[in-house]
Order: sequence, then C-alpha cells, then structure tokens
Amino acid sequence: MSWIKYIGGAVGWALGGPIGGILGFAFGSIVDDQSFKQKERINEGYRPSEDQRYQGYRHQTRPGDFASALLVLSAAVMKADGKHLKSELDYIRSFYQKQFGEAIAAEQIGVLKELLKKDIPVRQICEQIRYYMEHPMRLQLLHYLYGIAAADGDVDSQEVQLIDEMAKGMGVSDKDAESIKAMFYSDRTSAYTILEIDPACTDEEVKKAYRKMALKFHPDRVKDLGEDHQRAAQEKFIKVQNAYETIKKQRKMI
Repeated sequence: MSWIKYIGGAVGWALGGPIGGILGFAFGSIVDDQSFKQKERINEGYRPSEDQRYQGYRHQTRPGDFASALLVLSAAVMKADGKHLKSELDYIRSFYQKQFGEAIAAEQIGVLKELLKKDIPVRQICEQIRYYMEHPMRLQLLHYLYGIAAADGDVDSQEVQLIDEMAKGMGVSDKDAESIKAMFYSDRTSAYTILEIDPACTDEEVKKAYRKMALKFHPDRVKDLGEDHQRAAQEKFIKVQNAYETIKKQRKMI
C-alpha cells in the first residue's frame, strides 16, 4: 500500500484547516487508488455539502485519519516550548518505526519536519478530531501526545498545558485526561488518578474502577485502526493493570 494519502492528509490537516485535512487525505487516496468513480464525480462538478462530508466521516476513523491527526498534533506539541528537541524527534521516529517500519517512518518524519515550520491551527484541528473520531481513538491520541512531552525526562509546562487544551478541544473529560497524564507523571497518588478514583475510596470501589478502566482502555477499542495501533494501545492498558496491582499491594487486597 502506498502512503501518499497519509502524507497528503497530514499536510492537509496542517495547512488547509479542518476541511483541508479531509480534502488532503481524499486527494491522496485518489492518487493512490486511482479511483475512476471518484474522479468522474469531481469532473461532473459534484461537490458534497459540508454536512454531507461530516456525516461521511463521522465514526469511520481509518488508520490514515489517525496517523494524519497524530502527526500534526505531534508537531504542535514539539513547537509549544519553542524548542525542537532530538529526544522528542527520536520518540516520534521510534513510534512510527514500530508501527509502520523504517521506510514509512522516514517519510513521516520528513513531513513532520515540514510541519514544524508552519503555524498549526490547533483549536480547529481538535474540533475536527472531536467530530470525526470515536472516543477510544481520541484517548489513544492523547496518550501518545503526553508521551512526547515526557520523552526527554524534563516535563515542559507549556507542552503539558497545550496537551491539556487539546484534550478539552477533542472532547476528552478532565478525568480521562488526568488518568492518561498520570501514566507518564508519577506521584504518590498517580495509581489512583489512573483509575479515576479518590485514595479514600473503598476496596470494592477500587475493584469496580479497575474493571471500568480496563474496559475503557482495552486495545480492542481501537481495533478498527488495525493491529499496529492495537499493539500501541496495549501500553496504556498495561499501565491501568499496573496501577491496580500497585493499589492492591499497598492495601494488601486479596
């Protein structure tokens, strides 16, 4: 499979605003798939309304949509503190290498470097993500972004503040955002924050919260993105399990 459509989508998301992302991805898909039917409709002057375009993409997130959003928001996070650190770039490169292989990672990093030169309309992009992507996929995006901010071991407040704002823009609740953030920034109550509970809760409430969070963050919730993204989601799921085991050990729960 060619990745022209993914790269086109990434550039569209950044340079064309919300609708530009869709058009960029669609254009890449046409080049990649050589879809005669789509070309024919465009040549006949077919222009779907904005509402039709939104309805056509709602709850049908594909790997390329996710990858495009991820790449653009990654660039925005890297730009937040005015520094483009090698550790952050290495983290992103490693992620793409694990997910898509060396060749695709090289292409994506090339696009990322171009995006770092552009002004990125973060608010509009987050609104687009909120409209198009299912909740589990937005959580997975957020997990990755907090990972970038923590990649160099020196958490920058500007980066974290931007990701917090992205979470709100993407329609992620404060509790969910704090849960994911706690997976990277540990303190004495982080295990409870990950499970979205208060340290004063009962043992039964701990067990109930674990079952709820395990379901929310289970890798199968992003299965529509493919096996590669399921493996990435496994990391988040394991952190929920580890938080539960930490609390069980502290409380000597059976």
